[in-house]
Amino acid sequence: MKYQAQLAIAVTLAQCVTAFPAMNIPLEAIPINKRQPGSISGNDVPDPASTLHLFDPKLQYVSNTGKYAWVAPGPDDARGPCPGLNAMANHGYLPHNGVATIPEFIQGTFDVFGMGVDLAGFLAVLGAALDGDLISSWSIGGPNPAVIGNGLIGSHNKYESDASPMRPDLFEYGNNYEVRLEQFQAFYDMQKDVSNADSNYNLELLQEFRSQRFDQSIQNNPYFFNGPFSGVAVQPAAYTFIYRFMGNKSAEHPEGQLTKEVLKSFFGVTENSDGSLSGGEGQERIPDNWYKRAVGAEYTIPFFILDLLQEAGVYPKFLDIGGNTGTTNTFTGVDVTNLTGGVYNTQSLLQGNNLFCFAYQFAQQGQVDLVDSLLETLAPDAANAILALGCPQLDKINTDMLEQFPGYTKKQ
Repeated sequence: MKYQAQLAIAVTLAQCVTAFPAMNIPLEAIPINKRQPGSISGNDVPDPASTLHLFDPKLQYVSNTGKYAWVAPGPDDARGPCPGLNAMANHGYLPHNGVATIPEFIQGTFDVFGMGVDLAGFLAVLGAALDGDLISSWSIGGPNPAVIGNGLIGSHNKYESDASPMRPDLFEYGNNYEVRLEQFQAFYDMQKDVSNADSNYNLELLQEFRSQRFDQSIQNNPYFFNGPFSGVAVQPAAYTFIYRFMGNKSAEHPEGQLTKEVLKSFFGVTENSDGSLSGGEGQERIPDNWYKRAVGAEYTIPFFILDLLQEAGVYPKFLDIGGNTGTTNTFTGVDVTNLTGGVYNTQSLLQGNNLFCFAYQFAQQGQVDLVDSLLETLAPDAANAILALGCPQLDKINTDMLEQFPGYTKKQ
């Protein structure tokens, strides 16, 4: 079974080259589940910034001075579970109150991180549809007087997910936005004996840490739920984005190097003289002398799909839809074939763009027209990118199968 899954992923990665012209390396030559010797990213997916040696310090430098100087959030400013969005608001790349429009999210994530406008538009539209005013705006934190909606904090298992790298599971700790310093410490210690200059928290480490957090949630959270969108797409993004976006780009490392100091800065964490850690949510900063992804090597939807598939090849459990049933260590999966009326199955999810399609179709269920309209009017690059994926028609998802999981049905 595992061999078949890896074979399917290998074929898919090779096919995806045509959808990602900048990636002109023959991906079929790269064995799945084996690291590229010397690859700083720790991932089998070639980064076009590295393969094409793209680095332009003038275009990629991100200012954190002048009008972009760090300003602490006030009591009425929204901050939430996403460190990147929090840092953007703290530096004025998003409105300081933490409420932004779809175009502001698209522009801001491009300016700071080099996120592709297709992926940025996709995420921003879903933010408005799932967390915001259903029209154009949403809060990166909780409910805010500036906008209708519950914000990112209020989107548990719709958008925000369990098994976050640094944030707690909502139904285990009572919130989903505070930085759990013991979780940060566990990840930080994965390079404990490495100097800052030589440190790099790459995708291999992040995937290993995600596996640990996934297992911890099953062991400790009776309401753990790994949903078709929140678990399959958003949870991996919470890990992958840390390296793909926060890694500092340079001529030597165009794909990025995520050092200890850069990691702490983006998560607002301070290492004290006795080695203990402090800080966290609301303190996130863009580091000094920091450079985003190269122009021409933005992180797009096709790029994200390749990372999803690569991770699934290493840790197939990430694709198990289901959850605990009210007590710890009771994880129960659902049959994808029955869940989707036969449109997808375990094998077909790993073919082509089906995995992303499945997650997207689940996210937009019940508001297909709204999401499609927002994509077409406010994020046409995202609309075109999704259309190009050729997603199979999925008329209905049998959500009754998910009712057995209290993490799915429980309200915040």
